[in-house]
Amino acid sequence: MKNFALTGAAGCIAPRHLQAIRDTGHRLVAAADPHDSVGILDSFFPDTAYFKEIERFDRHLEKLRRGPEAERVHYLSVCSPNFLHDAHIRMALRVGAHVICEKPLVLNPWNLDLLSEQERENYGRIYCVLQVRLHPSIIALRERIGRSTAVQKHDIELTYITGRGRWYHYSWKGDTERSGGLATNIGIHFFDMLLWIFGPLQHAEVHLSHTHYQSGYLELERARVRWYLSVDTADLPFDPIPGQKTTWRSIRIDGEELEFTQGFTDLHTRLYEKVLAGEGYGLEDCRPSIELAYRIRTATPSRSTEQFMHPLTVKKLTGL
Repeated sequence: MKNFALTGAAGCIAPRHLQAIRDTGHRLVAAADPHDSVGILDSFFPDTAYFKEIERFDRHLEKLRRGPEAERVHYLSVCSPNFLHDAHIRMALRVGAHVICEKPLVLNPWNLDLLSEQERENYGRIYCVLQVRLHPSIIALRERIGRSTAVQKHDIELTYITGRGRWYHYSWKGDTERSGGLATNIGIHFFDMLLWIFGPLQHAEVHLSHTHYQSGYLELERARVRWYLSVDTADLPFDPIPGQKTTWRSIRIDGEELEFTQGFTDLHTRLYEKVLAGEGYGLEDCRPSIELAYRIRTATPSRSTEQFMHPLTVKKLTGL
């Protein structure tokens, strides 16, 4: 049985990690979050040592490292806000733990180079949460594309709209400096998926860049992608129902809808199984999507012909 610790215990993604730790037969020995609404721990590991201050949490991990092997932390699950990932990964490596870090692993590509050096100098390995790669529909698509001998590129239309209230823009998620913006915070899994399936980036354009929505065009080795990301409920193709229906995701490939709305419930557990078997996704696996997200974040929006623009982008620009 392995010992886990976790940062970001009060966050919305933490329950998936807590369930994965429990379902793979391991235990959580320490958790940290500056917000003390961490009652979720009672549902999984009620005996977990909780720390409100990250400094005390760090000291506790160091104390465990110096104690018996059976007590030290073997893995740190990083579920904290995006801008803290780099620091929390480094903390884990210092105490000799492996890391399982939520997306995005870091905000800037050069941080990967520095973490790679830290990884080589320390005991621990760094694993990225790229759980969409484990979705059965995505695996089947990648296998089908890999078998194809067609030379012509596929035409893809990616739409992801997840309605968020006013709170979003007042929180760290609405702060580009801390979240990386929409392409990094909510789009990076989709960008990773597309790069993984259709090959490396050849060209990128950004058509819209707003705190509520972003859009652009990607030219990949085997695909042309028009993409649109939004947290604006006005972009939903239906009337939102708070707490029930506020998200719309769609990927159309050569005019056909890819069905992958189901099957997301246990992907974190499957990812943990891969990591524990030594088969997790490392720094270089997540590099292409982080480089792309950074490129989108720092690009100057430009106009293009409608051929390369997402339909919702055209709608926004024409006011229709």
